[in-house]
Formats: sequence, C-alpha cells, structure tokens
Amino acid sequence: MDSQTKTLKDTHTHSDHIEEHMQGSEVLRDIVIGMSDGLTVPFALAAGLSGAVGPEHLNLIWIAGLAEIAAGSIAMGLGGYLAGKTEVDHYQAELKREYDEVEKVPEREKDEVREFFAKLGLSDEVQEKAVDEMTQDKDTWVDFMMKYELGLDKPDPKRARNSAFNIGLSYIVGGLIPLSPYFFVTDGLTGLKISAVITLICLFIFGYYKSKMTGIHPLSGALRVMIIGALAAGCAFAVAKLIQHG
Repeated sequence: MDSQTKTLKDTHTHSDHIEEHMQGSEVLRDIVIGMSDGLTVPFALAAGLSGAVGPEHLNLIWIAGLAEIAAGSIAMGLGGYLAGKTEVDHYQAELKREYDEVEKVPEREKDEVREFFAKLGLSDEVQEKAVDEMTQDKDTWVDFMMKYELGLDKPDPKRARNSAFNIGLSYIVGGLIPLSPYFFVTDGLTGLKISAVITLICLFIFGYYKSKMTGIHPLSGALRVMIIGALAAGCAFAVAKLIQHG
C-alpha cells in the first residue's frame, strides 16, 4: 500500500468516525429534550391533581396524566420534526445559492477558497495548485464551500422523522415514570409520595449523566435538574390546594 492510498484510507476512516459521533450526538440530544420534559411536566400535573381530587376520583389523575403524555409527546415530536425539517431546508437553500455563485461569480468563489488555504499557512504556489485542484469539479467545490465557508455539514434526510420519533418516545418513557405509581395506590397523596421519590431519583440520575456529557459539573447539574422538577411539582400541588380551599 503506497503512502497516498494509506492517507486516503486514514482520512476515510476518520470521516466515518466523525459522522457516527455526530449522529450519536443528535440522538442523545433528542433523548435529553424528550426525557427532561417528560419527567417534569406529567410529574407536576399529577402532583397538582393529587392536591385537588379525593380518593374517589383517583382515576382522574392517571386519565389526565395519560392524556397529557399523549398530547405532550405529539407536540414535542412535532417540534423535533419541524426543527429537523428546517435544518434540511436551510442546507438545501444554501446549497442552491452556492451552486449559483460558483456558476455566476467563479473568480470570487475561487478567491474565498484561496483565502482558506492562505489561512492554513500554505505558500502562494501551493495555494494556486490547491485552488486549481479543488475547483475542477463543481460538486467538490460546492461541498468544500458549504463545509468550510458556511460551516454546514450535509444533514441526514431522515433527520426530521428520526428526531420526531426519538423525542416523542423519550417523552412517553419519561412521562410514565412519575405517573406509574398512581395505578397501584388507592389515594392521590400516597401516589404522590411514591411518585416524588421515584421521579426525583430519576431526575437526579438523568441530570447527572446529562451534565457529565455536556461538560457541566455532574453533581451540581443533577441537583439543579432535581430541584427544578421538585419546585414545579410543589408549585402545582400548592396552587391546586389554594384553589380547592379558596
């Protein structure tokens, strides 16, 4: 294997690794978005209803909770779909613009390529050779401009659909955690106590790993996520009690 072939193979392997990392990051981001709201919103709703309904209306808590999970997962999934679709549409619009500029003002586009190579510290002679090589093929030229001028990587065309599914499913899984105790108790307050323990533990664990992966101090991030969830549920419960006795 000659050195040029080896270099191309190494570059290809490195590109594959980056792409896998990017896709993994997108899935992880979707899960974080879905789980964070899924754990918090149904928890707060169930807590509020626990303070407002008596034991004879316990079924209202899980009926309302299931309805909220269904509506929330659809809304969150739709938001993920629209975000992914916007990303694809933006890329396609910029791609069309770059093709137009390469066609209509090629010298200006060549200057931008030359400027990029100059910033790498290449000599004038090497810059000219690199520009000539890069601009021979229009597709390669445009791909280069998209990535290095605009900083845009080609999005997965299935991104919108996958994002909607990942976020919606994560919301459902997260929402069922605080709601599940209410299926096995005879009054709302008992369900709330069990739900609070389970949900706050899950929020702490979720916050810990979320913070660890995003570079935030894990313990402080976990406590922050857990406290936000507890405050949301506490406020909902207090409001329900005030309205009930108002």
